Amino acid sequence: MLLRRELFSALAGSFVQTAKRPNVILVITDDQGFGDLSLHGNKQLRTPNLDRLAGEGARFERYYSSPVCSPTRACLLTGRYNYRTGVVDTYLGRSMMRPGETTLAEMLRKAGYRTGIFGKWHLGDNYPLRSIDQGFDESLVLNGGGLVQPGDVPEAISGVKPSYFDPVLSRNGRWEQQKGYCTDIFFREAGQFIERNQKRPFFCYLATNAPHTPLEVDEALVKPFREQGLDETTARIYAMVANLDENMGRLNGVLRKTGLERDTILMFMTDNGPQQRRFNDGLRGLKGSPYEGGIRVPLLVRWPARIQPGTVVDRAAAHIDITPTVLECAGAAAPAGLDGRSLAPLLTDPKASASWSDRTLYLQWHRGDAPRAFENSAVVTQRWKLINGKELYDLSADRAESRDLAASEANVVRQLRMSYEAWFRDVGAGGYEPPRIVIGRKAPVLLTRQDWRGPAASWDSKGLGHWEVQVEARGPYTVTFYFEPPKAETMLEASWVGRHVIAAGQDRLELKGVKVPAGAARFEARVGDRGVHYAWIR
Repeated sequence: MLLRRELFSALAGSFVQTAKRPNVILVITDDQGFGDLSLHGNKQLRTPNLDRLAGEGARFERYYSSPVCSPTRACLLTGRYNYRTGVVDTYLGRSMMRPGETTLAEMLRKAGYRTGIFGKWHLGDNYPLRSIDQGFDESLVLNGGGLVQPGDVPEAISGVKPSYFDPVLSRNGRWEQQKGYCTDIFFREAGQFIERNQKRPFFCYLATNAPHTPLEVDEALVKPFREQGLDETTARIYAMVANLDENMGRLNGVLRKTGLERDTILMFMTDNGPQQRRFNDGLRGLKGSPYEGGIRVPLLVRWPARIQPGTVVDRAAAHIDITPTVLECAGAAAPAGLDGRSLAPLLTDPKASASWSDRTLYLQWHRGDAPRAFENSAVVTQRWKLINGKELYDLSADRAESRDLAASEANVVRQLRMSYEAWFRDVGAGGYEPPRIVIGRKAPVLLTRQDWRGPAASWDSKGLGHWEVQVEARGPYTVTFYFEPPKAETMLEASWVGRHVIAAGQDRLELKGVKVPAGAARFEARVGDRGVHYAWIR
C-alpha cells in the first residue's frame, strides 16, 4: 500500500509539473444505454457531438457502472464501492449516502477547485446529505431520483406542477422555478458556471435526468423518429438523446469561446443500461441486470493537452475509477481507502495497456435494506464474468453472454466465487444502516416517499412508512402534512403532534408551535391506514 501511494504521488507530481491543472467536466446521463450512440452502431439515432468527442479523445470499450443509478453515483463520486457508503438502492431510504463519505467535489475543492453540480444528485435531499453539504460550492439540482417522481417538490408547496418543462429546482438549498426544458437548463447553467470560473480551475458535475422516464420532451424532436417507424417509447427516448447531443455541442462552444478546451478534461458517461428494450449493440440485459446490457456503458474522455485523438481503451474499468483518475490528472491528493484505480496511464500513454495488470470488478444491486450474497451480481475480469455466482462467460469471445461455461471451467468459477465472497465481507463490514435526516440544523426539511422506510413503504398511494431522523433542536416548528384527500372524515395520527380530525376532501394540515424531543427518533404520519405524501418541517 505504501508503494502504491508513493507511486501515485510521483505520478500526480509529474502532472502538476508538466501542465497547468486541468478543469474537469463530468457529464453523466440517466438510463442512456451503450447502444444509444451512433458511434456504437445505432443506425436510427445520430449523435454527432458525442461521436466527435470520442474521435477527439479516448473511448472505453469495457467501462462498467452499477445496474441502477444511485449506487453508480455513490461509486463515481467517492471512488469506493457503494456498499461502503450506505447506498444500496434507489429509493425508500436506501439511496442516502453517509455524510462522512468524502466526495470528489470535496477533494478537488480542498485542492483549490471551484465546484458546481447541475442536475441529478440522488444521494440525499435533506441536511446533511445534500450536494451543498458534500463539497459543491454551487448547486442547481432536482429532488430525489428525478423530476415528476415522489421526491419532487410538490405542487402544494411550490405552486407549480412537476414537469420536465419549467421545473422547480433547488438552487443552493432554495427552491426556484426555472424556465425551459430540464436538460437545456442544466447545460445552460453549467456553461454559465464555466464562464464565471474560467480564471481558476473548476469541477463541473453535469448530471441529467434524461432520458429517464417520464419521457417528456419537445414534440418537434420526436417527429423525425416517429417518421422512421419507431415505437412511441423509443422515438421519445431518441428525441431526448438527440437533445442531449445538441447540448454537448453547446457545451463545446462554451469551451471554445473561453479558450479552455485544451486544458479541460471533458468526460461523458451514463449511469446504467437502458430501461426499455431497443438497440443496444448486441448486449444482453437491461437496466437493473448484471449482464452486459445493464452495466456496460459509454465512457468518452477528451483532454487535448494530454490525450491523443482516437485513443481506444480495451481494458476493463468502472465507476470507482473516476475519482482516482481525476485526482491524478489534477495533481490532487487521494485519500486512503479508495477501491478504484487511476485510468490516467491508459488515457495518456498508448503503450500502457500492454503492461496493465488484470483486475477484478464487482457489480451488484437488488431491492431491499441490505444486499444478499451473489444475488443479481457480476464479478468481472478482463476475460471472465461470473453472474450470480453460477453462470460463467468468456467476454473475450462472447460479449453477448450466450454460452455458459460454468460446467467446463469449474476452477475459474471457484476462484471468482472466493474472490467475491472476500469482497462481500469487506464492503459489508461497516453494516448497511442508512444515515438519519437531521432536523433543527438546516431548514426546511421536506420528508418525502423517496426516503421513508418500512415493510409497507412504497411510492404507491397506499404506502405506509416512516422516516429515521435526528432532532438537534426542540423547535418550535411549523409542520405541514400533505396527503391524499379522504372520502370521509378520518384521523391524522403523527409523531409529536398526536391525533387530528381530517374532513372529507381535505388534502393538508398545518400545525404551528410544534416542539419536539431532541435525539434520534422515528417520525411517522398517517391518514387512516395510509401514509402522508409529504411532511414539511420548518
